[in-house]
Amino acid sequence: RFANAFLDISDRRRAEAALRESEQHFRTLANGGNSLIWTAGVDRLCNYFNEPWLRFTGRSMQQEMGNGWAEGVHPDDLPACMATYNHSFEQREAFSMEYRLRHADGGYRWIRDLGNPRNDSAGNFIGYIGFCYDITEQKQAEEQLRQSASVFEYANEGILITDAQACILDVNAAFTRITGYSRDEVIGHNPRLLKSGRQGREFYSAMWRALRDTGHWTGEQWNRRKDGEVYAELLTVSAVCNEQGEVARYVGLFSDITPLKEHQKQLEFIAHYDALTRLPNRVLLADRLQQAMIMSQRHHSQLAVVYLDLDGFKEVNDSHGHDIGDKLLIVLAERMGHALRSSDTLSRLGGDEFVLVLLELPDQDTCIAILDRLLRAVAAPVHINGQVLYVSASLGVSFYPQADNVDADQMLRQADQAMYQAKQAGKNRYHLFDAEQDRAVRGHYEDLERIRQALNNQELTLHYQPKVNLRTGEVIGVEALIRWQHPQRGLLSPAAFLPLLEGQRLMLDVGQWVLRMALEQFSRWAQAGLHLPVSVNLHALQLLQTDFVDQLREELARHPALCPGDLELEVLETSALQDMLQVSRVITACQALGVSFSLDDFGTGYSSLTYLKRLPARLLKIDQSFVRDMLDDPDDLAILDGVLGLASAFQRQAIAEGVETPEHARMLLRMGCELGQGYAIARPMPAEGVARWLQKWRQQPLPWQPASRIERQALPVLYAMVDHRAWVLALERYLRSEQDMPPPQDQQQCRFGHWLHSEGLQQYAGHPAMPAIASLHQRIHEQASQLLAQYARGEQQPARDALQVVENLRDQLLCQLGLLLDQPCG
Repeated sequence: RFANAFLDISDRRRAEAALRESEQHFRTLANGGNSLIWTAGVDRLCNYFNEPWLRFTGRSMQQEMGNGWAEGVHPDDLPACMATYNHSFEQREAFSMEYRLRHADGGYRWIRDLGNPRNDSAGNFIGYIGFCYDITEQKQAEEQLRQSASVFEYANEGILITDAQACILDVNAAFTRITGYSRDEVIGHNPRLLKSGRQGREFYSAMWRALRDTGHWTGEQWNRRKDGEVYAELLTVSAVCNEQGEVARYVGLFSDITPLKEHQKQLEFIAHYDALTRLPNRVLLADRLQQAMIMSQRHHSQLAVVYLDLDGFKEVNDSHGHDIGDKLLIVLAERMGHALRSSDTLSRLGGDEFVLVLLELPDQDTCIAILDRLLRAVAAPVHINGQVLYVSASLGVSFYPQADNVDADQMLRQADQAMYQAKQAGKNRYHLFDAEQDRAVRGHYEDLERIRQALNNQELTLHYQPKVNLRTGEVIGVEALIRWQHPQRGLLSPAAFLPLLEGQRLMLDVGQWVLRMALEQFSRWAQAGLHLPVSVNLHALQLLQTDFVDQLREELARHPALCPGDLELEVLETSALQDMLQVSRVITACQALGVSFSLDDFGTGYSSLTYLKRLPARLLKIDQSFVRDMLDDPDDLAILDGVLGLASAFQRQAIAEGVETPEHARMLLRMGCELGQGYAIARPMPAEGVARWLQKWRQQPLPWQPASRIERQALPVLYAMVDHRAWVLALERYLRSEQDMPPPQDQQQCRFGHWLHSEGLQQYAGHPAMPAIASLHQRIHEQASQLLAQYARGEQQPARDALQVVENLRDQLLCQLGLLLDQPCG
C-alpha cells in the first residue's frame, strides 16, 4: 500500500518571491542614486558594491570583493581606515570615517563612509552596510576657508570687515598693529573713529559713490591712530553682495605708507628746491611758470620773467672762499624775497643766477618799481664774519603775453638774453627784452629757408659717436649726430642751425630724415656683420604728431634686421614738457614696437619730479656741461651725484656725456656711473670710420684704469679732490690775468684745507697716505705763495712758467687722495 504525504510550500514560495522582490527593490534603489553602497558579512569581507561605486572606482565587482576595495584607498589613509573598520566590526557599532579613494580618472577624491551593522529578523548580526558620499568639494571649501582665515589673521595689511551699514564686524591683527586699536575696541563701531580730518566731505562722498557704482574703491587717505598720530594709508574697499545682489558686507584692505610718503616728500624737496637757499629750483620754476602763463591767459593779465645774475660774486667767491660765498647767497636770497610780493616766485637756477616770476602786473611801471627794489636790496652791503661785501645785480626782463606764441623756455631765453645786455651796458641795472628787435636781428625766416635747401640738396649728413661701458669697455651702441656740410662755411655742428628750427615744421622733416638715414646705416652695418644699436635724437614735437607711431612702424618694417633695443630715441628733457601725457602715451606705444627711449641732456631743463616719474624712458643722459666741469667744480659734482641718485630712485640707467679725459671716466666709475660717451672714447665720426675705430678699440686696453665704486661715506674725499683742483685752477687763472683775485692763501682756509684738518683728519687719521697728503698740501701753498710774490713784483712770466711745479704737486696730491678711496685704512 502506498501512502501519499503533501507539504504545503505556498508560504515558502511566497516568501522567496518576496525576498527576490525585496532584493530587486534594494538593488534598484542602490544603483539608482548617487551614494556609493557596499555590504560586508560577519567575516568582514565585502560581498557587494553598487554600480555607482564600480563606476566611481572604474573597477569590477570581482576586483572589489573581499578586501580588494582597500587597494583603492590612499596609502596615507589606509591604516586609520582599516583600524576604524575592524574596531567597528568588533564592537558591532556604527562608524563614520573620511578617506581618499582612487577615482576612475586616476586621481583621489575624498569620501565620507557611514557604516551601520546589519541584523536578521531574529536580531542576529549578519554584517555591515555602508553608504559613501563624495565630499571632495566640501574638503576643498574647508581648505579655502582655512587659507582665508590664515590670510586674514597673518596678512601684513590691515583688514576690517563691516556690515552693510559700515558697522565693524571683525578686524585682523595687522589692523591692531597699525591703528593701535584692539579688536574689542572697534567691534560695533564705524570706521570714522579713525578719521584724521584731513579729508573733507567731498572725499568720502566720492568714495561711497564709487562703491555704489562699481563695487570697489582704491586710494590714499590720512587716518589717525589711537595715540593721536596721523598716518597715511593705501586703502582698497570692496562691496560683497549676497545672492539677491544686495550689499551684505564691506571689506577694507589697507597698508601704512607713511614712510613712503615721507621719503617721497624728501625726494620732492630735493628735486624742487635749492639745497642752499631753499628757494624753488629749475624744476619747480618750470611748473610755476607754466601755471602762471595759463592763469595769465585766463585772467587776461600780464606777467614778467626776470633773469637775475649777480655782479662781482665770482670775485667774492675766489677771494673769501666758497663758504663765505654760500652765506652771501643765503642773505641775498632772503633780501630779494622781502623785496617781492607774496604772489611772486623767486627761484635759484644755480651759482649766482636767479629767476623771478612776477604775477598780476597791471602795467610795466609796477614791474619797474619791483626791479628797483631788487637792485637796491642786492647792492646794499652785506656783513659776514666781520667782513663787508658788495655785489650788484644785472636783470633781464621778458613780458607775457606777447604778439607771438611763446612758451616757458622761450620766455627764459629772452630774459637771459636781456640780462646779458644789461651786463654789457654797465651792470647794476635792468634791460627789457624787445621781441621786435630780436626778430629783426636774427633774420629767422631766411635762415629757415636756407636749412630747407640744405635738406633738399643733401648737404646734411650724419656722424656717429660710440657709447661704451666704462668698466668693461663694451661698445653698447652709437649715437647718430646731424652735421651740415655747408658749401661755404664747411662742416657745421648742430648748435649752428638746429636752434633755428625750434617750434618749426621743418624740425619734423629734419627729424624724419635723421631717423631714416640712421636706420639705413644700421642695416648696412648689419649686412657687413657689424651689430651696433643706434640712438637718434628726437624732438618732442615729432612725438606729438598723430601719425608718428604709424610712420615709425613703417620705417621699422623696412629694416628686418632690427631687433628690440637696436633703436633708441633720445628726447630732450625740456622739449618733453609740452604735452607730458601724450608724450608718455607715444613712448609707451613705441616701446611696444621694441624701441627704447632715453631722456637727453638731463639736469639742464625745467621738468619736475612728476614729469620724470611719468616719462617711461629707461635711460637718463647726464648733460655734458656737468660732467665736463665736475673735476674742478664742486657744484657740478654735486649735480652729478644728485642726478645719479634720482636715476637710482626711479630705477633708471644713467649715461654720462662729456667724458673728455681718463680722469672723467675714473671719477664717473667712482660715482657709480658705468656708461659713458665723449672725446676720451671717440669723437663723432663718419659712418665709414666706425668699423676701423671699433677694431682698434677692441685691440687696445682702456685709456683709463677702471676704478671701484666708492661708498657714500667716501664722497667727501671726491669733493676734496675737486675743491683742490678748483683752487689750483683759480691760481693759474689769476697768474694768467684771467681773474682779479687769487685763491685763499691760508692753507687751512681753502676748502680743501678745511676738509683736511677737520673731516679728513677725523675719518682717515690712521691712513698711511695722510702724512703725504698733508705735506703735499703744505708744499703747494708754499710754492703758490712764492709764485704770487713773483707776480706781485712784476715777474709775471717767470711766475707763469713755474706753474708746472704746482701742477706736478697737485697731481701727486690727487694720486695720494686716490689711495684713500682705493686702499681704505683698517
